[in-house]
Amino acid sequence: MKYVIVGAGLSGLTIAERIANQLNEEVLIIEKRNHIGGNIYDFYEDGILIQKYGPHIFHTNEKIVYEYLSEFTEWLDYEHHVLSNVGGKLVPMPICIDTLNALYGLDLDEESMKKWIEEHKEDIDEIKSSEDVVLKNAGRDIYNKLFKNYTQKQWGTSAANLDPSVISRIPFRFNHDTRYFEDTYQGMPKEGFTKMCEKMIDNDKIKVVLNTDYKDYLKDIEYDTLIYTGPIDYFYNYKYGELLYRCLNFVYEVLDEDSYQEVGVVNYPNHPYFTRITEFKKLTMQDVEGKTAIMKEYPGFNGELCYPYPTQKYLDKFQQYKKEMDNEENVIFAGRLAQYKYYNMDLVVKNALE
Repeated sequence: MKYVIVGAGLSGLTIAERIANQLNEEVLIIEKRNHIGGNIYDFYEDGILIQKYGPHIFHTNEKIVYEYLSEFTEWLDYEHHVLSNVGGKLVPMPICIDTLNALYGLDLDEESMKKWIEEHKEDIDEIKSSEDVVLKNAGRDIYNKLFKNYTQKQWGTSAANLDPSVISRIPFRFNHDTRYFEDTYQGMPKEGFTKMCEKMIDNDKIKVVLNTDYKDYLKDIEYDTLIYTGPIDYFYNYKYGELLYRCLNFVYEVLDEDSYQEVGVVNYPNHPYFTRITEFKKLTMQDVEGKTAIMKEYPGFNGELCYPYPTQKYLDKFQQYKKEMDNEENVIFAGRLAQYKYYNMDLVVKNALE
């Protein structure tokens, strides 16, 4: 076997597809879970398509990524909208004119919003944390209502302790655009992400082994190149200690009602335990009468590994592993777990294609 890939997430599957169809070589994928697709895996229950690991929406400005994935799926024309429940008021996220109008009972336009922000934002010379990002761009009250408690729940620490990049990913708009993403290409795979993934590896040259720890499997086979997409600390047997990930626990239920909430995702920044509720029919636009499925997300340090922990302590620890990675000769490291970096879905695919 010339190529072995550890991990059947989107990164591993993209690389496997390219090896089989572009290089015309055989490739083995070893996956510890009982399914392919990584965290975009979805399944049906009571006729409703449910995403096992929380809501994933495809969006990108990368034409090459859109065209590549379009080889394996048709797209539903979906644009994502998120509301935040603040004291019983549902306000659009990310922050735009409509957010402030709904939250404070105002009637702002673009110019008056800019004036309002100028009056409320704090003067911070150097942005050192995610807290600083919000205070400088929106002010203390917006921070307290929409970000402070949500961030504490999501990360288990104050936004004051988190790198500015964590909250900088959330856009801030002086217009009425309530879409969560502004990307050129947006949508949901018509038959779901799992079906898309299955089509990606529909090639006799690709073999997949599930429910398997790669370390148990590799000792019995020969290969030339290993492509590793799993946790990097596990690859090196925790030589420099464990890297920390923020994890999520997902609790879903099927309800005997047509609709649960206005949009696909509603954030609950000030709820003591869960961060948001997803209603999947709103994402997939499925017409299933009398039933709907919702999911609540509970962050913690046990559960599915989702987000590399963005504090300097663990970023420094990763750099110790990075030095080892750079010295490997027949190993390629790909994906967010191996590179200890959060990537949106499109960048996972783009990096794998490159």
